[in-house]
Order: sequence, then structure tokens, then C-alpha cells
Amino acid sequence: MLVTFGEEISAPSHMAVRGLTAALAGARGVLNLHPAFASVLVEFDPRRHTHAEMEALVRAAIEDATEQALPPSRLIEIPVRYGGEFGPDLEDVARHHDLTPRRVVELHAGAEYEVYFVGFSTCFPYLAGLPEELATPRLAAPRRLVAAGSVAIAGAQAGVYPLASPGGWRIIGRTPLPLFDPAGEPPPVLRMGDRVRFVPLEEGVH
Repeated sequence: MLVTFGEEISAPSHMAVRGLTAALAGARGVLNLHPAFASVLVEFDPRRHTHAEMEALVRAAIEDATEQALPPSRLIEIPVRYGGEFGPDLEDVARHHDLTPRRVVELHAGAEYEVYFVGFSTCFPYLAGLPEELATPRLAAPRRLVAAGSVAIAGAQAGVYPLASPGGWRIIGRTPLPLFDPAGEPPPVLRMGDRVRFVPLEEGVH
């Protein structure tokens, strides 16, 4: 069952997604939850719930959800080496916006981000809060391999690649902080609702 809260990325839709996800986590018959920017995909066991019963459960969870019931938001600081071999797209992003690379770093590191959701395939955190001055189109052709820890932007979003994988986002830096722990519960270090700040490592700023 796909539950949507509008078509746009917004704080109200994000809070609704967080509330529904928290309310349904561990509920009887719910097999998995896949939150996104403005929706939640609910996988449920049809042997335990009919579609109508699941819809009623979802509606009740939405009505009962409160901000106070959400898991606490943590502030996570992520160290980043910007530019050079760590951020091969930093200079292109700077040219795109008629900025210096150092100004791009200042803007990127000066913002506070929020984890809107975490991709369930690679545990990729999708971050809201990128300054408008840095909104940049994706690469025309994705890279075959992006290094783990790569700090990236695409459109109005920011993110970090926890694992090495293909990707078309603009890579502006890399963090030495591991963001994926296969033995963790859950494996991704960043969780929906967390706040994130990027901290430049001076030796890596170009």
C-alpha cells in the first residue's frame, strides 16, 4: 500500500512520513516500511490483514501520530575533505554558479541538513537543506563507481554514499567517517529525522 502526503518535498509532508513510519514500525502484520520524501510504501502480510483492514490501520496511525511520539532527532557531524581527488566535481559546481570552490565549501558546510529518508537498497541518506545557491543538475552520465563516503549534491538535495556504487550525483568531497555498519541495528548510521552538519577538514579544502 502506497500512502502519499502530497507531491512536493515539504516539512509538513516529511513530518507526516516520519509519524506514520514510527506508528507502524513493529505493527502486527506489517512486513516492511519504505519511507520517501512524501510517501510511505507499506508492505503487509495479506494473511493477517485485508487491504481494507490495512487502510483502516494506516488511517488510525495517521490520526494518532504526534510529533512528541517521534524518535528523538540527533545532530551528527560529518568531517569532509573537499575537492581534489576527494571531490572531483567541486570546481565544476563552482563554475556552474560563478562561485569559488572555497565559497561552495562555505555554503555547503554552513547549512544544517535533515535526513528525510534512507534508501533501503544502499542505505543512502537523502538530505534536505542544501542552500539554493548550490542546487546543481546531476551528471549527464552517471559514474560506474563512486567511492564510499563520497559527499554529493544533485538538484536541491544532498547526500553521502555509504557504500561504493554507481552514481550520477556531483561529488564535492569525501568523509572518512563510516556511515554503514553491517552489524548495526539499523545498519545505516544516519536515521530519518537526524540533523547533519558537514565539518571541513582543512587539509582537504581546495
